[in-house]
Amino acid sequence: MASASAALGAGELVAAVFNASASPILSVGSFVIDLTPAFLKSAVIAAFGTGDKPFLIVVLLAVVLVAGALAGILQVRRPPLGVVLVVLLGVLSAAAAVTRTGATPVDAAPSIVAVVIGGSMLARLGGRSVTAGRREFLRGAAVTAVLGVVGGAAARALSAGQRGTQQAIATVRLPTPTATAAPPAAADSFDVPGITPLVTPNADFYRIDIALSPPALDPAAWRLEVTGEVEHPFALTYRELSALPMHESPTTLMCVSNEVGGELNGTAVWLGTSIRDLLARAVPKAGADMVLSSGADGFSASTPLSVLQDAGRDSLLAVGMNGEPLPQLHGFPVRMVVPGLYGYVSATKWLTRLEVTRFDEKAAYWTTRGYSAQAPVKLSSRIDRPQNGARAGMVTVAGVAWAQHTGVSRVQLQIDGGPWRDCELAGDWSVDVWRQWRFRWQAERGAHTLRVRATDAKGLVQTSSVQGEVPNGATGLHTVQVAIT
Repeated sequence: MASASAALGAGELVAAVFNASASPILSVGSFVIDLTPAFLKSAVIAAFGTGDKPFLIVVLLAVVLVAGALAGILQVRRPPLGVVLVVLLGVLSAAAAVTRTGATPVDAAPSIVAVVIGGSMLARLGGRSVTAGRREFLRGAAVTAVLGVVGGAAARALSAGQRGTQQAIATVRLPTPTATAAPPAAADSFDVPGITPLVTPNADFYRIDIALSPPALDPAAWRLEVTGEVEHPFALTYRELSALPMHESPTTLMCVSNEVGGELNGTAVWLGTSIRDLLARAVPKAGADMVLSSGADGFSASTPLSVLQDAGRDSLLAVGMNGEPLPQLHGFPVRMVVPGLYGYVSATKWLTRLEVTRFDEKAAYWTTRGYSAQAPVKLSSRIDRPQNGARAGMVTVAGVAWAQHTGVSRVQLQIDGGPWRDCELAGDWSVDVWRQWRFRWQAERGAHTLRVRATDAKGLVQTSSVQGEVPNGATGLHTVQVAIT
């Protein structure tokens, strides 16, 4: 285990200097994510939410330590089988690193260094466990383990790519928008404690993606390719993209992994340029019906070409979020924002490529893992408050509802299986943004069951039929149990 710690620390330190995403843990973790079936992915996200990545890293660290313990036993009892196991694990890690999108042979270096350090320390400590005294052996093992931890900590502090990206973000000056979003009116939100705010602060915005560590992209070197079945393929630099007409657009984004009543969604005022205009410049060929967008993390999304060409839908290549440059965690320097579609078919972060193609020719990242190729956001609603322990008397029940790109016309609340009662709606800031609702309830002491449903602007009532997140989004009515005291 001490040798495994030293190996990891050395590998992480080398990765921090050259390429943080090539670290042994992140490389293997990304490989595991790629192999994860849809049902298991949904289960992990349901259990851990945006903590899914820290959970995976902790699990991988535990696996490495267990593998280290096994290697130690083998090395003492049947040398050099312990070192052979370390080499095999290193080969797996190196292979995972060099097969990632955009990887180079140099990305194998952290894994190779980890193998050399781990194998040599294992051989050394394995020998000392036989020849040295107990105290001397434990002292050597402890020093080795501490050096590994120190190396890992130093790697986090010295990560050149991450540090450089943060510095680049700090120097970005957002383009002046040609059109700004009208701020929400006072009537567009309720002053109710605990209700979801109309706009989500950047620090609170959900993050679900396949990148264990967000790609560290230099905007000066960034390029976007617009290619595929088009008459005029072209590429843009970050400076050229920033010089295009930019406008603001308030839009709520939804993750397909959001369970009914979940919080894997958020609203921001995005600053970006029209994807429709870029596609018009490229001139898609007849028969094309899909745009396959790709990110630097290896993710891809299949978006209907007709949606991106829809003049009534504000699909953007975003560079700004709530008045700030796009944060690294949310796709810096450029990401896609498409109203009305779940993120896995539209919201590619760290965007590098738009390929015009056809659904019958290409498949996106999650489409090959059991999810639908097309996935409009489903009509849904959520109860935010009250919490257990609310006092009897007049209680405000409140939450949000969404029918993206259509709009919400009605929200109703059911209490203890009784009749559906109409709720008060806040103003409709945008059909692409969730809408707040509230209901004043004369609550009595005891346990109560609250259930909510929404109706969209076309008259569609939210279904009570229960479906999981796979293959294209969860359905059902959000139901909560509350205890009134």
